[in-house]
Amino acid sequence: MRRISVDERRARLGVRHHLATEAKADTVEAAAGRMVGLHASDPSSVYLAARARVKGVTVDLIERALYEERSMLRILGMRRTMFAAPIELARLIQAGAATRLIAGERKRMAKLLAEGGVTDEPVTWLKEVEEATFDALVSNGSAFAQELTKTVPELSQQITFGEGTKWAGSMGVSTRVLFLLALDGRIVRGRPRGKWTSSQHRWAPTEDWIPGGLGGVDPAAARREIIRRWLFAFGPGSMDDIRWWTGWTVAEIRNALAGLEVTEVDVEGRSGLLLTDDLEPVSAPGSWVALLPGLDPTPMGWKEREWYLGSHKADLFDTSGNVGPSIWHDGRIIGAWGQDQDRRVKYRVLEPVNKKVTRAIDQEVAAIEEWVGNVKVTPRFRTPLEAELAR
Repeated sequence: MRRISVDERRARLGVRHHLATEAKADTVEAAAGRMVGLHASDPSSVYLAARARVKGVTVDLIERALYEERSMLRILGMRRTMFAAPIELARLIQAGAATRLIAGERKRMAKLLAEGGVTDEPVTWLKEVEEATFDALVSNGSAFAQELTKTVPELSQQITFGEGTKWAGSMGVSTRVLFLLALDGRIVRGRPRGKWTSSQHRWAPTEDWIPGGLGGVDPAAARREIIRRWLFAFGPGSMDDIRWWTGWTVAEIRNALAGLEVTEVDVEGRSGLLLTDDLEPVSAPGSWVALLPGLDPTPMGWKEREWYLGSHKADLFDTSGNVGPSIWHDGRIIGAWGQDQDRRVKYRVLEPVNKKVTRAIDQEVAAIEEWVGNVKVTPRFRTPLEAELAR
């Protein structure tokens, strides 16, 4: 059985994730495609993840790909997580990951509408409001949620939930209706209001934004291709890794793997999977350092993380499993960073490093400060060490 050492896994990570200096991608689309999408639940993560991987990339170049050339798209995908992906990959994610969620999400919304006292016929009501919202977007071309409430007043209603519990709260109908239309592939998120850290997006009909829309891909074939791409970028990985990263059932994963040529390998005494045509050793790149944002796709790529995370989980992750900003050296996490109230980047190394690595970290810190400029980046999910450094 082919044996994959921790050192080789770290070498693969540096090269395949475009983090090693000599392995940087030429375009945002190439980097996002290789990573099977850049995490986009936190808007700033897309930009900072691309900055770490793409030669000479700027905020303007990323925005051009997302909103002008429209070669990239924000889309809900694996694990109900938002990703920014090239259009070809977005079609796969829509078919393989998003479509399977629609029925359950509509059922959940109908229940919220009924329990919140909005309507006694939630299924019919929701269908009518969805169609009215979509028609309003077709008429307007694009719009923010607040603008749509003028045409579809039902969108302005609030749904209360969890009354009497610690998770009690309310949400706007517009948030959920637009979410469902996007999940169905009918509308897409456009340019946000304000700076690149904003999550208030304009919405537009998919057919207006992307010729041909997002349909036309077989769901089973899409899941097979998504796993193939994951294995190339993140392999070797275990079944637990794949199940965690995709959020799919064991049956769906096994069906996808059955259509691929995969080989079982020995990963430090554990079983792992690699593509059969990807068994050749990957040479270690030159020494590298990277500062990755919260929710970066690299640290969020596996369930089993000890080989690159070590003992730093308590400092780097919140209680829900979201990673904060991290410092990497040659394929493993060695520290964390954050931006304080004066927009200065502070960091802490959690294990001994030599002067050469310290200089490389300091250079990356200066590069991020210059790249971000006067923008304050606050991760959506605060983690213990990031929150401490941000004070």
